[in-house]
Amino acid sequence: MKHILQRYLDVARDALLWKLDGLSEYDLRRPLTPTGTNLLGLVKHVASVELGYFGDCFGRPSGIPLPWFDEDAEPNADMWATPDETRDQILDLYAQARAHTDATIRELDLDATGRVPWWGEHGDVTLHTILVHMIAETHRHAGQADIVRELIDGAVGYRSDSDNLPDDADDAWWATYRDRVEAAARSAAGPGHG
Repeated sequence: MKHILQRYLDVARDALLWKLDGLSEYDLRRPLTPTGTNLLGLVKHVASVELGYFGDCFGRPSGIPLPWFDEDAEPNADMWATPDETRDQILDLYAQARAHTDATIRELDLDATGRVPWWGEHGDVTLHTILVHMIAETHRHAGQADIVRELIDGAVGYRSDSDNLPDDADDAWWATYRDRVEAAARSAAGPGHG
């Protein structure tokens, strides 16, 4: 069971990282939603929360400083990269987080207990619970990264070796498809939306 959960976590991690491939510093960092969602920030955030969930919550602190979580840090400081934080630093942070998490998964049983203080009365957890939570969290952010990457350069898909999209989907196919979806939305909305 543990190896299956680990595999799903790794699939999500790899999907998130793949979305950064080949992009400029600007494209990695630029906010493409009204709430500032950006690719490098997503990686920084996921690395940070992995370190917390699989480190501190199980009495296995990594010792890696995360100043964006300090009491005096600005809100959402873990969701974007400052100009002095390099791509390599963020990717190295994620590699360290993955290694620390993988060690925790290897060394603890699925029923090992931990404590997530910010979950309040639901904060007593098992490694199994945190693995499922982190799989969901990482896949959620990989999905956000997929949309952000599509907005940057049109690149889409699940993995670098499999886009998981219709084989005959060229630009014309997507335009026709999008028009059909738009027409359905307008029709469902009723008068005044067409």
